[in-house]
Amino acid sequence: MSRSETRYDPDALNVLGGELIPCSLDPVTGFYRNGCCETGPQDTGLHTVCAVMTAEFLAYSARQGNDLSTPRPEYGFAGLKPGDRWCLCAPRWKEALDDGCAPLLVLESTHEETLAIVPLGVLKDHAVIA
Repeated sequence: MSRSETRYDPDALNVLGGELIPCSLDPVTGFYRNGCCETGPQDTGLHTVCAVMTAEFLAYSARQGNDLSTPRPEYGFAGLKPGDRWCLCAPRWKEALDDGCAPLLVLESTHEETLAIVPLGVLKDHAVIA
């Protein structure tokens, strides 16, 4: 399956053990660009954390070499702004956490594979309160 094919795994679970719900359809996020923070063998970055972008994190990500703010029309990417939800790589989210600028995340939209990188208690401490 190519990355551009729409995929949705109805059996995918979030970090709370429930159904993985979409993170964002505007902008469309996820490794498979289907709105969900799903993962699979091709996703070597583990794009499993549904994060709510902040100006601080977007600046941090750009400093780390991943500019998420600048539009890239050649890839159909409008650029992210504070408040947008986006599937981040779990290791990058953890790195941002360690550096004091991790964005809040949505537990119900964060894939259970994230737990291999970050314990549930830490994720809960940085979750958006619904």
